[in-house]
Amino acid sequence: MSGHSKWATIKHKKGALDAKRGKVFTRLIKEITIAARAGGDPDGNPRLRTAILAAKAENMPADNIKRAIQRGTGELEGATYEEITFEGYGPGGVAILVEVLTDNRNRAVSEIRHSFSKNGGNLGEAGSVRFMFSKKGLIAVEKSAATEEQLMDIVLEHGGEDLSDEGDTWEITTEPSAYEAVAEAVKAAGIPTVMSEVTMIASTYTRLEGAAAGQMIRLLEALEESDDVQNVYSNFDMDAAQMENAAG
Repeated sequence: MSGHSKWATIKHKKGALDAKRGKVFTRLIKEITIAARAGGDPDGNPRLRTAILAAKAENMPADNIKRAIQRGTGELEGATYEEITFEGYGPGGVAILVEVLTDNRNRAVSEIRHSFSKNGGNLGEAGSVRFMFSKKGLIAVEKSAATEEQLMDIVLEHGGEDLSDEGDTWEITTEPSAYEAVAEAVKAAGIPTVMSEVTMIASTYTRLEGAAAGQMIRLLEALEESDDVQNVYSNFDMDAAQMENAAG
């Protein structure tokens, strides 16, 4: 798959993605809140349904989920969030998408611009890199947790798109519309996942080595550190050992 996919998987394994900053619940609550603007019934709102699934996967209490939905539908007062997607380039010309939910646009723009410029990147125009990414469901499973045959059966029976060997993990990709069915089938089979989410996957990748690879990791971490940032996607690839060390 991609360096970015490996990076996300490694950080999930180490419990470092958001958890070290206590950010995961905040990020999920904001997503539920904004998804609920289109309606508070998950049965008729696929984005809300996916957000609730992600929250439950992180063991978020039902009351937190309920309040986030009520803030989104206007039943409870809360901050008004604006959705912004930044597009830009990292070291070596790597493409980067940054999804932001913020209650202060000027602050968000300033923070994102600073992170790019400080770490060898620069912001691009709207549409400059988005065309390189497609929305997909991604489910990563430790090799020790399931066989290739087990997972391939689930992929074929529930509308998955592909199963790939990523070293110490299997990765299932799906169309967004099939993600929920495949994820539920994996769960029903009693197979634990390292990562399970709807994400953006690039069509091509740029290999980074040495100083550029290290600079790319620093840029990713700077962007992920921002409270306004929901997701960061990129098309970089690099040596897995370097990523393991960086995620320490």
